[in-house]
Amino acid sequence: MLLKFYKNLNETGTDEAGRGCLAGPVTAAAIILPESFENSILTDSKLLTENKRAVLEPLLKSESVCFGIAHIQPSQIDEINILNASILAMHKAMDKLSQKPEYIIVDGNRFKTYKNVPHSCIIKGDSKYLSIAAASVLAKTARDAYMLKLHEEYPMYNWKKNKGYPTKEHRAAIEKYGPTKYHRMSFKLLPDN
Repeated sequence: MLLKFYKNLNETGTDEAGRGCLAGPVTAAAIILPESFENSILTDSKLLTENKRAVLEPLLKSESVCFGIAHIQPSQIDEINILNASILAMHKAMDKLSQKPEYIIVDGNRFKTYKNVPHSCIIKGDSKYLSIAAASVLAKTARDAYMLKLHEEYPMYNWKKNKGYPTKEHRAAIEKYGPTKYHRMSFKLLPDN
């Protein structure tokens, strides 16, 4: 299914990646696409292969009107909770846009108004609208790249593969080696026995 624009008035799409992870930042992207933008493979980043995301990332960056990407670190996630951290990441990503948003479309059902700009929250927006899908790809590729760097520091957690998500392997490594400074201490790192 071809994705479309929501309102077509210079809309800014925003989405985050890494909300359910045990380690690493929550990362958000915001993007404004030109009205002429079309792409037949762009959809929710979770539905795309790593290779397709890698092809889309530079194309989205070069063809966008502007984009911004922001990371919120685990210590701040622990301080303000993951929902607030996700919204803060989206706001910080929009702060990096070279053009002020006129209308914001957000993936999901929760958002806090950004600089009095009108917005709509759209459930599964990343599989319906071009700019949210584009933001989901940029957030995911930026976060994956970030986790690859952290993997070099702590290879025993295999973040290059699990990206910080709560896999059996990741939890076994936490049990064996304990948490790192990149783990979210407010999250349930290990299941109850």
